[in-house]
Amino acid sequence: MKKLHLLKGLRVVLAILFFLPILLFFVDIRGELPGQLHLPARLQLLPALLDAMNGFFLFWLAWTLVFGRTYCSVICPAGILQDVINRIFCIGKKKKKGVLRFRYHTPSNVFRYVFAVVTFGLAVFGVAELFTLFDPYSNFGRIAANLFRPVVQAGNNLLADGLHQTGYDSLYHVPVASVTVASLTAAVTALLLFVVTVVFRGRYFCNTLCPVGALLSVVSRCSIFRIVFDEKACLRCRSCEYACKAEAIHPQAMKVDMSRCVGCFNCLSSCRQNALSYRLAPLVKKALPVAGALPERRREFLATGIAVVSAFPLALAKVWQKKTGIPVIPPGSLNLTHFRDKCTACHLCITKCPSHVLRPAGPEYGFDYLLKPYMAYIDSYCNFECVTCSEICPAHAIRPLTVEEKKITQIGIARFSVDLCIVHTEENDCGACSEHCPTQAVHMVPYKGTLTIPQVEPELCVGCGGCESICPVRPVRAILVEANETHRTAEKPEEEEALDIHIDEFGF
Repeated sequence: MKKLHLLKGLRVVLAILFFLPILLFFVDIRGELPGQLHLPARLQLLPALLDAMNGFFLFWLAWTLVFGRTYCSVICPAGILQDVINRIFCIGKKKKKGVLRFRYHTPSNVFRYVFAVVTFGLAVFGVAELFTLFDPYSNFGRIAANLFRPVVQAGNNLLADGLHQTGYDSLYHVPVASVTVASLTAAVTALLLFVVTVVFRGRYFCNTLCPVGALLSVVSRCSIFRIVFDEKACLRCRSCEYACKAEAIHPQAMKVDMSRCVGCFNCLSSCRQNALSYRLAPLVKKALPVAGALPERRREFLATGIAVVSAFPLALAKVWQKKTGIPVIPPGSLNLTHFRDKCTACHLCITKCPSHVLRPAGPEYGFDYLLKPYMAYIDSYCNFECVTCSEICPAHAIRPLTVEEKKITQIGIARFSVDLCIVHTEENDCGACSEHCPTQAVHMVPYKGTLTIPQVEPELCVGCGGCESICPVRPVRAILVEANETHRTAEKPEEEEALDIHIDEFGF
């Protein structure tokens, strides 16, 4: 029995070691945690696949072939979050009025594999929205960034107010600036989906809707190490069935569906007779009973048909969607097509942006850009020497940049409207845009009398948004950054020669 508990304990410890760094990195509102904490995000399977890390992707397939789907219980933060939800909502509820907490269900193989094929197939043809909506890591990221992080920020701000009343100013307010209606809706929907499926069907999301789960299940059904029954020791007490959150154990048949088993080892610790073991074993050839499954199969075929049919509007939306413009995408994104196809909208870059200029998009840039980050120069701009987002993107949708490369990466060009500028409309001095331009692309030129007015040198502009964010004109600002669909290289500004001034005596 001790050995069985050791496997579950090892799984729990490893899950905590992978889960906590990712969670803390998302909710770190002060940016004080070391950047190395984001490394577990690099281990996520779908970002690795999108980043063309084929060796890493093959490693996880080989690992699953040997050890089963332990990835889903140890590495995937969405899977671990579901375990936490299960612990919170379902502890002590194995039986209630004769109803089992978990019980064996026939797998929805037709639905999950057709849905997975549709998801991967659309992605191949450039429609990656299903990936974005159902990728487990990205769903966890949206929950952490738009629900958990704002809660931490609100708690910090309340505590800061309380300490301020007592004369302590060690804490300061942190703005909740990066949450939008679209991102909050997506986060709440994902969390509710996890809660509902966990409470009623355990790991149903992982075994039916998740594209990563479907991919790994194809390999794990042939895993070398697997959960095996000792038929002589088993009393058919069904304790293992109650404990299996994947609903994969059929105790009457003494079989485990390894395509759905996520390697949590709860069944091992629940068995008092040591009738279950995780060991090297031959493939189980005997099929699991499917008695009484006909109505369930009918529902499955109906659901499959709905999934296939619902994929067509996604493809049509890709073609006929109406857009209000092109979003300004972060430096290192190369071009709009690359960024749109690689980004899974995990919102990690949004949470770590020190100037809070990155925001999740709503439907204004089209359905294929929904929830992905863009540069919103509402009250902030992209720091001239900051490359944080390019360093942490797990899918490398934002490619790594050096500071020097960042300084000449032109993500957009400022466009000035003289008819809106207060120098023209009110004949007052301003020059705020020129003062906030780090490249001298916006500078003041003579206008009327002693007045000067902004002028833009497009070849020097990098599109950082310093000018747009500070412009006082409302509702439409007099200077706006127009996005480059493909990033370009700006010219370096000429360095002013230092004047060699020698002072012989004081000037007074």
